Amino acid sequence: MGVLKRIASDRVLQITAVIACFSLFLARPRLADIHFSTLWSVLGMLTLIQVFEYLHVLDMAAYHLTSHAKDSRQLTWLFMALAFFSGMFLTNDITVLTLVPLYLRIARKHTLPQVLPVSLIGMTANLGSAATPFGNPHNIFLVSHFVVAPLTFFRWSIPLALVSILFLFALSMFVRPHPVPTIPVMDIRIAPRPFIFALSVALLIFLGVFKIVPPYVGTIAAILLALGVEPHIMGHVDYALVLTFVLFFIVVSNISQVNLISTVLSNLEGDHLSVYLSALGVSQFISNVPTTILLARFTGHAQALIYGSNLGGLGTLVASMANLLTFKQYCAESNGNPRRFLVGFLSVNSFALVVMGSIGWVLLNLVV
Repeated sequence: MGVLKRIASDRVLQITAVIACFSLFLARPRLADIHFSTLWSVLGMLTLIQVFEYLHVLDMAAYHLTSHAKDSRQLTWLFMALAFFSGMFLTNDITVLTLVPLYLRIARKHTLPQVLPVSLIGMTANLGSAATPFGNPHNIFLVSHFVVAPLTFFRWSIPLALVSILFLFALSMFVRPHPVPTIPVMDIRIAPRPFIFALSVALLIFLGVFKIVPPYVGTIAAILLALGVEPHIMGHVDYALVLTFVLFFIVVSNISQVNLISTVLSNLEGDHLSVYLSALGVSQFISNVPTTILLARFTGHAQALIYGSNLGGLGTLVASMANLLTFKQYCAESNGNPRRFLVGFLSVNSFALVVMGSIGWVLLNLVV
């Protein structure tokens, strides 16, 4: 019952369902437009993430790293490093949900800066998740839709990741280095056998994303692992996101059958620049996941859309679900002013969107 309640109360799913209903007045969805391979991979990834959550992998890493910080700038660096690599493998949403509350509890206790470090943690999770095909759910869709080979994807993503790290490090220098007392390490232990099995399943999901093995193989393995470790894990999987993807596919299928809309979008997506700028811009208003699914239908410029949709997660609160979660966690855990945080968060993210958006365009023309 709790699972159904969480699914029904998901705001993004509710909004997407309303849009999907209205789109039915335009046309009827075609089964061929539902990317089942993407749905399998997303479900497998979300299940595996909950296994890692249950094993407290990220919590253990966070507590061990932060115990070595001498001041708030070093503490921010450690959280950002963990956020980047966690975003690569556990998605930006899970990273934000875990690390932002942990940082805020430490910051509240020792009167440390909050607005810039938390903004940087959220931004780092977004940019880190762009580096792998499963860091963002829409990357899974893009790799499947355009049949991108593993080496090709990483040839595109690694230069962007390296530039992102340099940019984030430069921004972090504006965090004031307030002294931090020694933070005790909590006694969190990871069961080795389930962890090794989880890594093996992660490999299967990775192979499934690139269609080296059928996508459902990794998903079934992830479900069996979750049931074997703790059956209740399956109750925490984000099924609403999977259903949201289904509805996105339905909406795009319906509107793409309207000749006028199809013609306009096809004309707009004729070259690298227009695809890239469209992804950056549209993401600011409807988020990067629906933007990706919508634009992918009308273009063959995979690299431009991958760059644009991932960097499009910077900017406004709605540009990425991780941005909304960052703000929500700040409001729940911080003793600061939410309005002040919002202004700071949007300022830093808007600056990052301009800078990284420009760099992304340069890389798009250099990395072939």
